[in-house]
Amino acid sequence: MSSDPRIPRNALQPLAQPEGGQPKSALRKHMLAARRAVDADTRAQWDRALCRQVLAWQQKNKAPALGVYWPLRDEPDLHPAYAELARRGVRLLLPVVVRRDAALEFAHWQIGEAMVKDAMGVAVPADLRMEAYPPALLVPCLGYNRHGYRLGYGGGFYDRTLARAPRPATVGIAYSCLLADFPDDSHDIALDAVLTELDA
Repeated sequence: MSSDPRIPRNALQPLAQPEGGQPKSALRKHMLAARRAVDADTRAQWDRALCRQVLAWQQKNKAPALGVYWPLRDEPDLHPAYAELARRGVRLLLPVVVRRDAALEFAHWQIGEAMVKDAMGVAVPADLRMEAYPPALLVPCLGYNRHGYRLGYGGGFYDRTLARAPRPATVGIAYSCLLADFPDDSHDIALDAVLTELDA
C-alpha cells in the first residue's frame, strides 16, 4: 500500500455515502476528487494491472468485438490493452453520443486513425463508421458497489444502453479505491463483472 495519504490504505474498505443521506451528486464529487488524487506512478501501475485483467477476460470469453472507451476525467487508460486486442483480431468499437436522451451507439475504431471530439467532448473517429451493438462492453465506473452496480456521471447513457435488447456482456472498469456504499436505483442495471487492479 502507498504511504501517500491521498490514497486509501484499505482498497477493500468502501467509501461511505456522504453524511446526511446526500444525493449521488455529492458522492460523484467525492469520487472524482479521490480518483484525481491518485499519483501518476500509482495510476500507471494500476492501469497496467487493469490491462492484464482485460486481456485475460477477453481471452477467456472469446469476444470477437468489444465496445471500449476513450478515458475521460482520470479514468483508467487501457490503450495498451486495446493495441493487444487489435493485434488478436478483436474488432474495437467506441461509444458515440447521438442524443442526450438516447442510448449510446457504436462506431468501428482503428488505433491510430484521426479522432475528433463530439458535442460532449468525447473522442470519436473522424470518419464515423457506425455498427451494430458489440456483444460485450467495457464500461468505465466512477464508482461501484458490492452488488455490481456502477456510479457514472449522471447522464444515464450506459443505463439506457444496457436496457436495450439484446443486452451485451458488461465489464466494469474501476480502481478498487472507488468501491462505495450507495443504493441501487430502480433504473440501474448491474454489471456482469467489475475488474480492478486488485484482480491482477
